[in-house]
Amino acid sequence: MPGAVTLIRSASLSDVAQYAYAATAPAESRLIFLAGACPLNEDGSTAAIGDYAGQAAKAIENLQTALADAGASLQDVISTRVLVASTRQEDLGAAWKIVRESFGEHDVPSTLMGVTVLGYADQLVEIEAVAAVLDS
Repeated sequence: MPGAVTLIRSASLSDVAQYAYAATAPAESRLIFLAGACPLNEDGSTAAIGDYAGQAAKAIENLQTALADAGASLQDVISTRVLVASTRQEDLGAAWKIVRESFGEHDVPSTLMGVTVLGYADQLVEIEAVAAVLDS
């Protein structure tokens, strides 16, 4: 069964971005608004302290768990916001590389932001997402 998400590309905008510029979901889809996925282990400790890529990978893993619990997968995500606690583009790039690879060909519209601080001790990355599914 095809997914609910349709990615929209624009020939009028730069092709430098590694994601679609927009996405839609049909009116009959169920939207899933996910809290920011944090790089937390099951015991609540922060994973991969000091490692932007490692924290991005753990956040993606936790995002996938939350999606599965809601009846969805990464292929159902319609947009993301990746927050990285850094002012260095290299750090943002390290986190983004993991996020981008995790989504594969499903290159959803995304925003990558450097922020000053995130909510948990030693947290460097957080990933917000919205998904859309068609329930049968």
